[in-house]
Amino acid sequence: MKRGYKLLVLLGLSIMITSCFDKKTPNYQYFPNMYESTGYETYSESKAFKNGKEGQLPVVGTIKRGFTPYAYENTTAGYEAAKANLKSPLDSLSRDLDKGKELFEIYCAICHGTAGDGKGKLVKQEKFLGVPSYKDRVITEGSIFHVVTYGLNSMGSHANQLNQNERWLVASYVMKLKSEL
Repeated sequence: MKRGYKLLVLLGLSIMITSCFDKKTPNYQYFPNMYESTGYETYSESKAFKNGKEGQLPVVGTIKRGFTPYAYENTTAGYEAAKANLKSPLDSLSRDLDKGKELFEIYCAICHGTAGDGKGKLVKQEKFLGVPSYKDRVITEGSIFHVVTYGLNSMGSHANQLNQNERWLVASYVMKLKSEL
């Protein structure tokens, strides 16, 4: 008899569960946005922003954290002013010449050569011509920093690859190379 009741309860439960099932309508969904997300077109207007069209812009006059504005313009006058006035903010303890050498060999030696003589691999293969030797140039740390920041002639800017501290390390190392030539 007990077995009959168990079968009857089991049969009743299975009928209840299957009677509510309908293939045309899915079961109740928790967080339906996760199951059926809205597709958005790339670069389309969005109500997520105030103006409905584009993302939020930073407040005028703000700069990113850790960035120090560079006061010299990308002109010949800016180069000359940097050459005459710009001094390295690094003290003697923070001038890591080993790190400067490492960065120089990664970014500069391919054209300028490991000794700074203007005979790097690309110059030897005649891909670039007229790369100067540091021995022949009147340069200062400020002028080197300016050129690495903005580029000069056929040399492009390295400001995206090197942060300000790294550019000063490279400038210190270049001055060391110049003194050895």
